[in-house]
Amino acid sequence: MKDTRFAKLVLLSNGLVPLTLLLWDVYHKRVGANPLEFVTRTTGMLTLVFLLIALAISPLRRITGLNWLIRFRRMLGLFAFFYGSLHLMTYIAFDRFFHLTTVPIDVVKRPFIAIGMTAFLLMAPLAITSTDKMVKRLGGKRWARLHRIVYAAGILGVLHYYMLVNADVRLPLTFAFLLAVLLGFRVLAKYYAAQNRPAGIVPPSS
Repeated sequence: MKDTRFAKLVLLSNGLVPLTLLLWDVYHKRVGANPLEFVTRTTGMLTLVFLLIALAISPLRRITGLNWLIRFRRMLGLFAFFYGSLHLMTYIAFDRFFHLTTVPIDVVKRPFIAIGMTAFLLMAPLAITSTDKMVKRLGGKRWARLHRIVYAAGILGVLHYYMLVNADVRLPLTFAFLLAVLLGFRVLAKYYAAQNRPAGIVPPSS
C-alpha cells in the first residue's frame, strides 16, 4: 500500500494557499471596488473547485488503477466544506452583519441564496460523517448511500453560481459541464458493472 502521508501534507498545504492569497489581497486592498463581492465569489468558486476535484477522484482511480488516490477524497471534500463555510460566513458577517433575523427576508428576495444554503446544508452531514469512527458507526453501505447526496450539493452549488452571475455565465456553465461529465461517468460505470455482474448475484439495494 502506497504511503501517502507526505502527499497529504502537500495537499493540506496547497489547499490553504488560496486562502492565504485571498487574505493577502484583502490586507493589501487588491480586491477591487467591491471587496465583499470579490471575497464572496472567490470562496464560492473555491468550494466548487474542491468539490469537483473530490468527485473526480473515483473516476481517476478507475481509469488509472491507482487505488491509493481514494485516500485524498476525504481531505478534498473537507476543503470544499471549509471554503463553503467561509462563503456562508462572509455573507452572514459582511452582508447581514450577523443580523440573522434579516436572512429569511433576504432569502425570499434573492432565491439563489436559498439554493446556496441548501447546498451547504447538504454538505454539512457529509463533513460530520467523514471520520473513520462515523463510517464504522453508520456501516459502509449506509455511509456510501448518505455520501451520494454530494452530487445534489454540487448541482445546487452550480445552480447557485449560475443564478448569481448576471452577464458572463461561462464559468458557471464550465462547472456545470464538468459536473455533468462526472455524473455521466458514474452512471456509465454503474451500468457497465450491472451488465458484467455474474448471473444470480443480486446488487445491494440503494
